[in-house]
This record gives sequence, C-alpha cells and structure tokens, in this order.
Amino acid sequence: MQHRIIVLGAGYTGAVAAGRLARRLHRDDVAITLVNAEPDFVERVRMHQLAVGQDLTPRPFSEMFRGTGVALKLAKVTAVDVERKTVTVTATSGEPVPGPESVEPESVEPAYEELEYDTLVYALGSGWNDGGVPGVAEHAHEIAGRPGALRLRERLARLDAGQPVVVVGGGLTGLEAVTEIAEARPDLDVALAAGGGLGDWLSPRGRRHLRKVTDKLGITVHEHTEVTSVAAGHVTTTDGTSLPAAVTVWTTGFAVHPLARASALEVTDTGRILVDRTMRSLSHPDVYAVGDAALATGPGGKPLRMSCASGVPMAWQAADAIAARLTGGKLPNVSIRYFNQCISLGRAEGLIQYVTADDRAVDAALTGRFAARYKELVCKGAAWGVAHPVLGPARRRRVVPAAAPAGASVEAAA
Repeated sequence: MQHRIIVLGAGYTGAVAAGRLARRLHRDDVAITLVNAEPDFVERVRMHQLAVGQDLTPRPFSEMFRGTGVALKLAKVTAVDVERKTVTVTATSGEPVPGPESVEPESVEPAYEELEYDTLVYALGSGWNDGGVPGVAEHAHEIAGRPGALRLRERLARLDAGQPVVVVGGGLTGLEAVTEIAEARPDLDVALAAGGGLGDWLSPRGRRHLRKVTDKLGITVHEHTEVTSVAAGHVTTTDGTSLPAAVTVWTTGFAVHPLARASALEVTDTGRILVDRTMRSLSHPDVYAVGDAALATGPGGKPLRMSCASGVPMAWQAADAIAARLTGGKLPNVSIRYFNQCISLGRAEGLIQYVTADDRAVDAALTGRFAARYKELVCKGAAWGVAHPVLGPARRRRVVPAAAPAGASVEAAA
C-alpha cells in the first residue's frame, strides 16, 4: 500500500515541499496529493505590483506538476483531524461539485470530502491581520493575497488625481506597497503611517536610501504613528490626529489560518504550529508544518520570521526529513539562516540589506537600480523554483516498510 502524503496549501512552501518530495521518493511507494483552493500559483511577494495594475505571469499547477506524480486537488480545507488523520475539504470552482442535476447551482450544498493521510504537510500560510483595530475590516484594503490585491487595484484605478492614500505599517510589505503606489500613481497624495521610525531596523546606509526614495516619490511619512481606527474617508491616530484617506491600505502584519488552532495540534498563542528542527509537529509526529503556519527557530534560538526567505528552506527541511524517515536515510542537519532582506521600492529602486544569520542588519547594503534588479532576480528565482518542482536529477528512494510509520526516525549524526 502506498504511503499517503497530503500537502495543504500550494504557496511557495507547499508547492516546493510537494515537488521536493516527488524528487526524493519513489512514485510506486507514495501517493502525494497537493490541496489548494486556486488552480494556479500566486506570487505573493508581487501583490503590491498586482495592486497597481501590473499583470503577473500565470503559472497553472496543472502544467507545473504534470508528469511529477503529484496529484492536484482543487479544494478548500475546512477541517483537520489529527487524531483520525483526516482532512475535510470542499471542492472549489476549479473542480465540479457533485450534486443532483435537478437542483439549481446556487442551491447546491457544498460537497464535503474526507481525505486520509499517513503524513501531513501543513502549509496553509497566513493572511491579513486587522489587529482588531476598529474600522479596518470594513474600510481598509489588504494585499496579503490575490483577491485583496485585485480589489485594491480596482479601487486605485477609480481614484481621481490628488486623492489621498494612506498605507498603514512600516514593515517590508508597507514599504513595498507605498513606494509602488507612489511610483505608479504620482498624481495621488500618498502617505505612510509607521509605528516606529522609517526603516528603523535597517543599517544607517539603508535608512538613508529609504528616506531618499520616499522623498523623491513625494511620500509623506508619519513616523512613530499608531493608527487606532479607520473610517471611510480618514484614519485616526493615537493622539487624535485625523489623516485623510480615500483609500487605506493595512499592512501591519499577518495572521495564520485558524484551522491549526481548531485542531489538537500544539500551537502558540497566535495559532502557529510548534515544530522541531525538522519541521515536525511537537505534538503529532505524522504532521509537518512549514512557512508562516509554523513557529520554527533559527540561529540563536530566535523564531524565524514570516517570509518567503524562511518558508522555502523550511519546506526543503521538511521534505528531506520526511523522505529520510520513510526510506531509513539520514535526517537533514542544516540550520536555516538569513543572508539579506530584499526590498523593492517601486520598479526603479531597491534596497538589499545584508543581515547576520539571525536577521540583524549589518553595515553593508546595496541600493538603487542594481538593488532593484537583484530583487527582481530573487523573485523570478523563487517562482522558477516553484514552477520547476522536479527539474534536474532526482534521487527517488524506496520506502522502507519498517520506517513507514510517521513516528519512526533515523536520527542524523550531530
């Protein structure tokens, strides 16, 4: 009987994990199913580009995984039962929902299906986090995913010249969004509300360049400014100041999918799954979690931040660990570390901030057009890696029957 591996979510981490598993394990021994609600890959790191009207290259999963042995299941995950080792899903528009032909489509109840697994890879990622701030859910826009980016795109296209746009959040997402909007729509009055100083985690060189770019683009920067409420035409800050905003873009952070918290998995207060260094759940050894959904530690015991830079190495680690445990091989012993933070500041400017292994800024930084090209190459490289999941020589090993149970392991040498 084939060992059943289900991968939930086909973002960067889920798609990479599924493809790497297909390279590591013999097709006759495993059945790999990738569950995702959308039929094509979404380059989440480019949502700010999509929001300002740029078109992205379509990457259908049906083409990416053709001939790999990975079965794509177009469905939305509604429940995970880690005790019974099942996942409940409902078919999405990419897959017909079975139902009586006599019933009108709008009257058909969602068709639930239960999938059984032997090993689960949880890669459902994260979404928008409104932080519980009044008015955000009703009046603000988000770019954590394609639907939100497309809604913002439509709204920005309807804005007349001179109307105010406020981006709330001074992290990587906020910086990329505000500079992209200001560059694409120089006729708008664009502002950034940052809770701290502008780029205060960057090196002095990085902060100087960021300031130079925001000034050049005409962005009004409100530093050390916390937004306490959002209304239809303005945002209100802690000191009671009202900033006009025909459009508010909320980028203060991400929240993980609530399914893990609803299961018996051991999670953090924020719902992230606790994992060991091989990305295996601390509470359920047949479950692995990668990307934003998991809380893993890097150098110095510091939690890895939610990012593609963390998620892809986590997917490699999980896939290699699963393959090793199933085939009686040696577990991976690679520490996940950081090298740089890549920030696009519109299409013509960029900032590559070099960092320590535990993600602290060092003096070195690349800026300007070269940095913009560097960031573009990083984005293209990440997408290429997902789009070519099994390109190159594969080392497909046979599953060892004694090693097949999820709890079995062959520990690596220190």
